[in-house]
Amino acid sequence: MVGKVLGIRDLEQFSSRRSSVYVDPECDKFFELPLFIAASSNDITPKCQCWQFSPGKEPALRSFTEIKQLLQQNKKGDVKKILRENYWPINSAIRSQLWPALCAQHLTKQNLLDGFYWEMVHQVFGTTELSERPIMLPAFVDATHCLPYHLTSTGRAVADRIVNVLGYDCPDITYSPVLYPITAILLHFMSEEEAYLCLAGLVGSKEKTFINQTKLQHEVTWKTVMQIAKKHTKSAIAYFQRICPGQKLERVFMDWCWWILAGLPFQHLVRIMDCYFHEGIKVLYRVALVIINLFHKECQSNNEWSPDNIKNDIGNALIKFCKKIPVSPAKLLHAAFSIRGLSTQYISRIFIKTEMTLKSRSVLSSGSKQLIKSRSSDNLPTSQSQVNIQMMSHTLTIRELFTLWSWLPVRITMYQPVLLYTTEEHGCSLTTFYVRVEQHEPTLLMIKTCNNEVFGAYCSSRWFERNVKDDKGQRQAYFGTGETFLFSLYPERAKYPWVGIEGDRDLGHSSELFMAADSKMITIGGGEGQAIWMDENIRFGKTDGCKTFNNPPLCPSGDFEIRVLEVYGFVGI
Repeated sequence: MVGKVLGIRDLEQFSSRRSSVYVDPECDKFFELPLFIAASSNDITPKCQCWQFSPGKEPALRSFTEIKQLLQQNKKGDVKKILRENYWPINSAIRSQLWPALCAQHLTKQNLLDGFYWEMVHQVFGTTELSERPIMLPAFVDATHCLPYHLTSTGRAVADRIVNVLGYDCPDITYSPVLYPITAILLHFMSEEEAYLCLAGLVGSKEKTFINQTKLQHEVTWKTVMQIAKKHTKSAIAYFQRICPGQKLERVFMDWCWWILAGLPFQHLVRIMDCYFHEGIKVLYRVALVIINLFHKECQSNNEWSPDNIKNDIGNALIKFCKKIPVSPAKLLHAAFSIRGLSTQYISRIFIKTEMTLKSRSVLSSGSKQLIKSRSSDNLPTSQSQVNIQMMSHTLTIRELFTLWSWLPVRITMYQPVLLYTTEEHGCSLTTFYVRVEQHEPTLLMIKTCNNEVFGAYCSSRWFERNVKDDKGQRQAYFGTGETFLFSLYPERAKYPWVGIEGDRDLGHSSELFMAADSKMITIGGGEGQAIWMDENIRFGKTDGCKTFNNPPLCPSGDFEIRVLEVYGFVGI
């Protein structure tokens, strides 16, 4: 008798899909097909202890049709809840439709939908036939972590071909060790072309991060996980440092993603992917924190993980522990999503702070000659952009533009500036300001006072975020990230970055008051004063020193009258 989760036809169709050339028959031990076959009419006894359903109390699993409708209605919060709460069996046919649909919502290149992949295959390899000879992997692949998850030799060749085509189409990918394992996981549930489209969506996503694509991003990510762990798993971190005083914590966290991808059983990994393909890398952050806490608990009660056994290599012990993880996928994810205070905004602040610290160290160590060269000739505004700014701007000369350009994040200098709003043309209204500016990220806000002082701010987040509500349904007073900075161009030239990039110490809430806005005012910077405040008529303002940027008042008088306000965006972001 077939169980109630899948019908006979569903099982036959999915089993035939997986028994294709991609997946090794040995892989059936991961899928536990007998799990849904009743031993008798009154008893269902799963082989896998990870899935214990009480008779008559099976969860009513949601269908792909229901989820598809929610995706089409852009009800992402409802989809997130379903994905977290619905524990589809590991051999459920739903993933062959669900995963491509989840990844498709992140696609930015719509031309990928019409035979693009096979055209690229032919362009790269000269044929769409799969070669019997080994395919050389791109340089961004980590050969030591090409986890095949029981793919056949043909399946591995298909995975090799996918990552090659992706590398050809996305030359900006320079280091991405997790890309190959995720490719292999996708091939368990879909065709080669579908797997490529999924990866294209994950790599190209602009709203969320799924896959790191450079060594800098990779390093920033594991250091972000380490910083979050120091706050959310304090007792575990203290325990590790106590039993291994000579072992640096950094060496443990460098391999954090392999606790999950190389350590966890396949049934755990598949359930994590259900949520990951919708929510992004923050799902993996949460799982990593649970692993740390579980491992710490086991270390105190299980002799296998005693201090003597793990002190020489905690990192390797963590991966071994994950292979034997003592909780089901359901309990693992429940614990992960029960962690409080781990919002996307909080993670973003930690990530950007870490990224800025690493970049500043890189610039300092690269030498002054290289710095001068990169700022004198690389990624400057085009001559046409310079002409446009000269003709339209009341706040910027070309010299001041170049100065300001040298202060921008390097990735932003690859784009061209465009004037979004100016009081000279669009009038002095905060409502008009929001209409023209709020959906752009980042923006440069330039103020020229009636005393000819020129100053402003680089605003890292959209002004629309003033309307975003937190988990309790309340609007957050402040928003933005640590990339935001203040500057003065006249009479003095100075940049005032976020105080948080100067070290790892906790500076308190007042150090993270980046941007605030409502229908009556705009504020940038806070804590014992507001660095920039403007009224709803964009006529009067004031400037104080503040804790967020540790700046002096940006004009001597403190209070100022606005002659012109200009806001710039960047084309192509």
